[in-house]
Amino acid sequence: QVQLVESGGGLVHTGGSLRLSCAASGRSFSTYSMGWFRQTPGKEREFVARIWWSSGISYYSDSVKGRFTISRDNAENTVYLRMNSLKPEDTAIYYCAVGQYGTSRPSQYDYWGQGTQVTVSS
Repeated sequence: QVQLVESGGGLVHTGGSLRLSCAASGRSFSTYSMGWFRQTPGKEREFVARIWWSSGISYYSDSVKGRFTISRDNAENTVYLRMNSLKPEDTAIYYCAVGQYGTSRPSQYDYWGQGTQVTVSS
C-alpha cells in the first residue's frame, strides 16, 4: 500500500523559508514522477513543482520558479520542497503526490498525501 506523509509546514513571515518533506513508502518509485501541489479554499489544486525520481529532472510553476527547489533522497525515499522568499500568496495546504506521467495535472497523479498547512504572514 502506497503511503505519502508530508511534514514541515508551519507559520512564517514574509521572506522566510520552510522545507517540506514527503516520505514515500509501499512500492518502488524509480519510474515515477513526484509532485508538489497546493490548494486554498475555493480554488482548484495548483501545480507547484515535480521531479522524476530516477533522473532528478525537475519542473516548476512560474509562480515559484527561482524561489522553490524540489529534490529527492533516494536512500530515504523522501522528496523535499525547499521554499525561500515566501510570500503571503504562497499560503495554502501543500500536498505531495506520485504518478506515472510527467505532468502538472493533478488528475494524472495516482497517490496523494494528507497535506500540510503553510501560512505566510505579511
